[in-house]
Amino acid sequence: MITKTIRSRFDHAVGETVEGCTILERVVVIPPDPIERRRGVYDYLVDVPPAPVRPASSRKATASAPEGGSFTRSTPEEKGSVIRRLPSR
Repeated sequence: MITKTIRSRFDHAVGETVEGCTILERVVVIPPDPIERRRGVYDYLVDVPPAPVRPASSRKATASAPEGGSFTRSTPEEKGSVIRRLPSR
């Protein structure tokens, strides 16, 4: 069982779901003040569901296609275009 703490300004009860996690424990950090129309602040100890395991992809990544998040420049062979140089002034 993996747990984490979530801080929220919304009042939830134990057993409800917040951000896809089930609330196990509730702690009032700042109590609400209805006279000043101020919400309270709450800490929730929640049970995190296990992340689904994805099976490894059977197809191989091509050498010319960069990975997601990779910002490597492509070579002229990968671009398939002609690079023209301008003469200096």
